Amino acid sequence: MASSILFKHALFFILSVLATSYIAQASDPNILADFIVPTNFSTPIDGNFFTFTGMRRLVANSTNPPNFKATKATMVEFLALNGQSVSMAVLQFPAGGVNPPHTHPRSAELLFVVEGSMEVGFVDTANKLYTQTLQLGDMFVFPKGLVHYQFNADAKKQATAISAFGSANAGTVSAPVTLFATGIDDEILAKSFKTDIATIQKIKASLATKP
Repeated sequence: MASSILFKHALFFILSVLATSYIAQASDPNILADFIVPTNFSTPIDGNFFTFTGMRRLVANSTNPPNFKATKATMVEFLALNGQSVSMAVLQFPAGGVNPPHTHPRSAELLFVVEGSMEVGFVDTANKLYTQTLQLGDMFVFPKGLVHYQFNADAKKQATAISAFGSANAGTVSAPVTLFATGIDDEILAKSFKTDIATIQKIKASLATKP
Protein backbone atom coordinates (compact mmCIF):
# COMPACT_ATOMS: atom_id res chain seq x y z
CA MET A 1 0.00 0.00 0.00
CA ALA A 2 2.78 2.43 0.93
CA SER A 3 4.54 1.69 -2.36
CA SER A 4 1.37 2.42 -4.32
CA ILE A 5 0.77 5.72 -2.55
CA LEU A 6 4.36 6.85 -3.09
CA PHE A 7 4.25 5.97 -6.77
CA LYS A 8 1.02 7.85 -7.40
CA HIS A 9 2.31 11.04 -5.81
CA ALA A 10 5.95 10.79 -6.91
CA LEU A 11 5.57 12.63 -10.22
CA PHE A 12 3.98 15.65 -8.56
CA PHE A 13 6.60 15.60 -5.83
CA ILE A 14 9.57 15.48 -8.18
CA LEU A 15 8.16 18.21 -10.41
CA SER A 16 7.73 20.40 -7.32
CA VAL A 17 11.38 19.85 -6.40
CA LEU A 18 12.46 20.72 -9.91
CA ALA A 19 10.37 23.86 -9.96
CA THR A 20 11.92 25.18 -6.77
CA SER A 21 15.55 24.18 -7.18
CA TYR A 22 16.78 22.68 -10.48
CA ILE A 23 15.38 25.33 -12.82
CA ALA A 24 17.47 28.02 -11.16
CA GLN A 25 20.62 25.96 -11.77
CA ALA A 26 19.69 24.39 -15.09
CA SER A 27 22.24 24.18 -17.87
CA ASP A 28 19.71 24.50 -20.70
CA PRO A 29 19.71 27.89 -22.47
CA ASN A 30 17.04 30.42 -21.47
CA ILE A 31 14.17 30.93 -23.88
CA LEU A 32 12.52 34.22 -24.92
CA ALA A 33 8.96 32.89 -24.92
CA ASP A 34 6.61 31.15 -22.51
CA PHE A 35 7.11 27.87 -24.35
CA ILE A 36 8.48 26.49 -27.61
CA VAL A 37 6.27 25.02 -30.32
CA PRO A 38 8.01 22.94 -33.04
CA THR A 39 8.06 24.74 -36.38
CA ASN A 40 6.33 21.84 -38.15
CA PHE A 41 3.62 21.47 -35.48
CA SER A 42 0.26 22.04 -37.18
CA THR A 43 -2.17 21.00 -34.42
CA PRO A 44 -3.75 23.86 -32.42
CA ILE A 45 -2.04 24.36 -29.07
CA ASP A 46 -4.23 23.41 -26.12
CA GLY A 47 -3.90 21.42 -22.92
CA ASN A 48 -3.02 18.28 -24.86
CA PHE A 49 0.30 19.80 -25.93
CA PHE A 50 1.33 20.11 -22.27
CA THR A 51 0.16 16.62 -21.31
CA PHE A 52 2.25 13.43 -21.36
CA THR A 53 0.42 10.11 -20.97
CA GLY A 54 3.33 7.74 -21.56
CA MET A 55 3.53 6.71 -17.90
CA ARG A 56 -0.06 5.48 -17.60
CA ARG A 57 0.74 1.90 -18.45
CA LEU A 58 3.45 1.81 -15.79
CA VAL A 59 1.00 2.83 -13.08
CA ALA A 60 -1.56 0.30 -14.33
CA ASN A 61 0.94 -2.58 -14.54
CA SER A 62 2.40 -3.65 -11.19
CA THR A 63 4.88 -6.12 -12.73
CA ASN A 64 8.22 -4.81 -14.01
CA PRO A 65 9.71 -6.02 -17.33
CA PRO A 66 12.17 -9.00 -17.24
CA ASN A 67 15.10 -6.64 -17.89
CA PHE A 68 15.94 -3.14 -16.65
CA LYS A 69 13.88 -0.51 -18.44
CA ALA A 70 13.93 3.30 -18.40
CA THR A 71 10.77 5.03 -19.62
CA LYS A 72 11.71 8.64 -20.39
CA ALA A 73 9.82 11.90 -20.60
CA THR A 74 12.32 14.24 -22.24
CA MET A 75 11.83 16.83 -24.96
CA VAL A 76 12.14 13.95 -27.45
CA GLU A 77 9.08 12.13 -26.10
CA PHE A 78 7.28 15.18 -24.64
CA LEU A 79 7.65 18.14 -27.00
CA ALA A 80 6.40 20.73 -24.49
CA LEU A 81 9.53 20.21 -22.35
CA ASN A 82 11.73 21.93 -24.93
CA GLY A 83 13.15 25.04 -23.23
CA GLN A 84 11.69 24.19 -19.79
CA SER A 85 14.86 22.67 -18.26
CA VAL A 86 13.06 19.66 -16.76
CA SER A 87 12.62 15.99 -17.65
CA MET A 88 11.95 12.70 -15.92
CA ALA A 89 12.32 8.94 -16.22
CA VAL A 90 10.80 5.92 -14.52
CA LEU A 91 13.39 3.20 -13.87
CA GLN A 92 12.07 -0.35 -13.55
CA PHE A 93 14.31 -3.07 -12.14
CA PRO A 94 13.44 -6.77 -12.05
CA ALA A 95 14.93 -8.82 -9.24
CA GLY A 96 18.72 -8.54 -9.61
CA GLY A 97 18.38 -5.91 -12.35
CA VAL A 98 21.07 -3.30 -12.99
CA ASN A 99 21.32 0.05 -14.73
CA PRO A 100 24.98 -0.16 -15.89
CA PRO A 101 27.52 2.63 -15.25
CA HIS A 102 26.61 5.71 -17.28
CA THR A 103 26.65 9.52 -17.21
CA HIS A 104 24.27 12.37 -17.97
CA PRO A 105 26.42 15.13 -19.50
CA ARG A 106 23.84 17.91 -19.24
CA SER A 107 22.28 17.47 -15.80
CA ALA A 108 22.45 16.12 -12.29
CA GLU A 109 19.99 13.31 -11.49
CA LEU A 110 17.68 13.18 -8.48
CA LEU A 111 16.57 9.60 -7.82
CA PHE A 112 13.49 8.74 -5.72
CA VAL A 113 12.83 5.08 -4.76
CA VAL A 114 9.10 4.28 -4.96
CA GLU A 115 9.28 0.48 -4.75
CA GLY A 116 11.76 -1.94 -3.19
CA SER A 117 15.34 -0.99 -2.44
CA MET A 118 18.53 -0.55 -4.46
CA GLU A 119 22.27 -0.09 -4.33
CA VAL A 120 23.55 3.10 -5.96
CA GLY A 121 26.91 4.76 -6.43
CA PHE A 122 28.92 7.31 -8.38
CA VAL A 123 32.60 8.03 -8.95
CA ASP A 124 33.96 11.60 -8.70
CA THR A 125 36.80 13.15 -10.71
CA ALA A 126 39.29 12.02 -8.04
CA ASN A 127 38.18 8.42 -8.69
CA LYS A 128 36.50 8.13 -5.29
CA LEU A 129 33.46 5.88 -5.14
CA TYR A 130 30.38 6.98 -3.15
CA THR A 131 27.80 4.27 -2.48
CA GLN A 132 24.52 3.95 -0.62
CA THR A 133 21.74 1.44 -0.01
CA LEU A 134 18.42 3.16 -0.64
CA GLN A 135 15.14 2.07 0.90
CA LEU A 136 11.55 2.87 -0.08
CA GLY A 137 11.06 6.66 0.02
CA ASP A 138 14.78 7.52 -0.04
CA MET A 139 16.31 10.01 -2.46
CA PHE A 140 19.85 10.25 -3.85
CA VAL A 141 21.52 12.82 -6.10
CA PHE A 142 24.06 11.94 -8.79
CA PRO A 143 26.17 15.02 -9.60
CA LYS A 144 26.14 16.25 -13.17
CA GLY A 145 28.35 14.37 -15.60
CA LEU A 146 29.74 11.79 -13.16
CA VAL A 147 29.69 8.03 -13.82
CA HIS A 148 27.02 6.32 -11.73
CA TYR A 149 24.88 3.17 -11.52
CA GLN A 150 21.83 1.65 -9.84
CA PHE A 151 21.41 -2.00 -8.86
CA ASN A 152 18.50 -3.95 -7.39
CA ALA A 153 20.40 -6.40 -5.19
CA ASP A 154 17.24 -8.21 -4.09
CA ALA A 155 17.13 -11.58 -5.85
CA LYS A 156 13.37 -11.97 -5.34
CA LYS A 157 11.69 -8.55 -5.40
CA GLN A 158 11.47 -5.89 -8.11
CA ALA A 159 12.35 -2.22 -7.57
CA THR A 160 11.20 1.03 -9.14
CA ALA A 161 12.56 4.57 -9.00
CA ILE A 162 11.76 7.94 -10.52
CA SER A 163 14.57 10.15 -11.79
CA ALA A 164 14.28 13.91 -12.25
CA PHE A 165 16.67 16.03 -14.32
CA GLY A 166 17.36 19.76 -14.58
CA SER A 167 17.50 19.57 -18.35
CA ALA A 168 14.91 18.92 -21.03
CA ASN A 169 17.36 16.41 -22.50
CA ALA A 170 20.01 15.32 -19.99
CA GLY A 171 21.51 12.75 -22.37
CA THR A 172 22.78 9.30 -21.40
CA VAL A 173 26.26 7.97 -22.12
CA SER A 174 26.44 4.26 -21.28
CA ALA A 175 29.97 3.19 -20.36
CA PRO A 176 29.68 -0.41 -21.69
CA VAL A 177 27.98 0.64 -24.94
CA THR A 178 30.27 3.62 -25.55
CA LEU A 179 33.43 1.56 -25.08
CA PHE A 180 32.48 -1.76 -26.62
CA ALA A 181 29.65 -1.17 -29.09
CA THR A 182 30.66 1.90 -31.07
CA GLY A 183 33.47 0.51 -33.22
CA ILE A 184 36.56 1.42 -31.17
CA ASP A 185 39.42 -0.72 -32.44
CA ASP A 186 39.94 -4.01 -30.55
CA GLU A 187 43.67 -3.42 -30.17
CA ILE A 188 43.13 0.01 -28.63
CA LEU A 189 40.66 -1.40 -26.11
CA ALA A 190 42.90 -4.37 -25.34
CA LYS A 191 45.85 -2.10 -24.60
CA SER A 192 43.68 0.30 -22.60
CA PHE A 193 42.30 -2.46 -20.38
CA LYS A 194 45.59 -4.39 -20.30
CA THR A 195 44.04 -7.54 -21.72
CA ASP A 196 43.99 -9.42 -25.03
CA ILE A 197 41.96 -8.89 -28.18
CA ALA A 198 40.04 -12.17 -27.67
CA THR A 199 38.68 -10.89 -24.36
CA ILE A 200 37.60 -7.61 -25.95
CA GLN A 201 35.85 -9.47 -28.76
CA LYS A 202 34.05 -11.65 -26.23
CA ILE A 203 32.76 -8.57 -24.40
CA LYS A 204 31.64 -7.00 -27.68
CA ALA A 205 29.82 -10.18 -28.67
CA SER A 206 27.99 -10.34 -25.34
CA LEU A 207 26.78 -6.75 -25.69
CA ALA A 208 25.58 -7.45 -29.22
CA THR A 209 23.44 -10.34 -27.94
CA LYS A 210 19.90 -9.30 -27.06
CA PRO A 211 18.89 -10.12 -23.44
